[in-house]
Amino acid sequence: MPKLNALVAGSTGYIGVQLIKLLINHKYINIKYLCGNSSVGKNISYYDKSLSKKKLPKIVKFNPKLLNGIDVVFTALPNGEAQDIAKKLNDNITLIDLAADFRLKKANDYLKWYKQIHRAPKLQKKSIYCLPEINRDELKNHNIISCPGCYPTSILLPLVPLIKKKLVKLDNIIIDSKSGYSGAGRGVHKKYKDKNLYESLSAYGVGFHRHNSEIHQFLSKFTNKNFQFSFTPHLSPMFRGILSTIYLDLEKNVNQSKIIKTLEMSYKGENFVKILDSDKLLSTNDVINTNNCFITVCKSKYKNKIIIISAIDNLIKGGAGQAVQNLNNKFNFPERTALK
Repeated sequence: MPKLNALVAGSTGYIGVQLIKLLINHKYINIKYLCGNSSVGKNISYYDKSLSKKKLPKIVKFNPKLLNGIDVVFTALPNGEAQDIAKKLNDNITLIDLAADFRLKKANDYLKWYKQIHRAPKLQKKSIYCLPEINRDELKNHNIISCPGCYPTSILLPLVPLIKKKLVKLDNIIIDSKSGYSGAGRGVHKKYKDKNLYESLSAYGVGFHRHNSEIHQFLSKFTNKNFQFSFTPHLSPMFRGILSTIYLDLEKNVNQSKIIKTLEMSYKGENFVKILDSDKLLSTNDVINTNNCFITVCKSKYKNKIIIISAIDNLIKGGAGQAVQNLNNKFNFPERTALK
């Protein structure tokens, strides 16, 4: 099988570098171009020394002429920039976006949450928001694939099966998530320079974090009822990983055992979602450097409540790994290709 030619735009950020690390081990991908702005002319090894012995192109500035002969474009850019690239693509190129440009279906929602006018609203409607374990079957007819955010990935995977089966009440879902500081990008060191980043825990985006929008949009696909959830993200003094703790009220005649069985059946045969034994202790260390999402269901001191904990690596399952997983499903490659 001939290799696909890939262009990576936004190659020097934490997720861009992680994506390159995965793609160099992908037997069906040839990285033809790495694109950046302030990094033009540099080797990618400047940003990660572990890539110094890899044969990779020097970083160049993106221009539409580079798209000749390209099969897939990955965009790990600041919000808004993938929209401009998307308008320059032909029907033979697949765009896989790791930012938020195509996560929301309505231009008004994008304006509300991202404070930007969407510059490609027609393409926004044609794109697909793909969490592979839930809706990979819808990928084939879309050339613009939006990868879910890191927090939503850790939240939606445990929630969707339970909401589909009407096992939990929808009026008071509480979500507490903690992420490694890499989730805030390379600028995190300047942004949080007065917060003692490496030794303290910080809540941010309280009540109104942007990821509320995609969590609500996706969950709405699986219920006709109104629902309410509170989501609070935290930045923790670790480089990578996300741990989400979700507090749920159970419907009548539902117990911990039924919740576990439902999750086990929903993800039976999946490569990357693992349902652990009940009340199993879980940490981000269990999933670091993998594309896995581990989920455990814990008892509450109240019989009508449960606590679900999920863990992912924000740079892989919450970012670059999910992009490669979507690539594999789109082009019928074995799903585990380049992933572990």
